[in-house]
Amino acid sequence: MGDTGRRSSVPRQEPPAMPRLALYALAVCLLAVAAAVVSFVRGSVLIGVVWILLAGLSSNMTWYYVRRGRAARDGGPVTN
Repeated sequence: MGDTGRRSSVPRQEPPAMPRLALYALAVCLLAVAAAVVSFVRGSVLIGVVWILLAGLSSNMTWYYVRRGRAARDGGPVTN
C-alpha cells in the first residue's frame, strides 16, 4: 500500500567509468569519419558532407553522455 521506509540491503553499485551510450556515440562518430574519408576519396562530395555532419552530431552526443555520467557520479547538475 505504501513505502514502509525500509532500506534495501543490496549495496549500491558504482556507475561505469564511461556510460555505454557514450561509447556507442563514439563508435558512430569514428565510423562516420571513416565513411566521410571514403566518400571524399571516391569523389562524392555531397555524401561526404552528410557523413561529416553525422560525425559532428555523434561527437556532441558523446560529450553530452560523458558529462551526464560524470554529473551522475559526482551528484552535480548536467549543465554548468
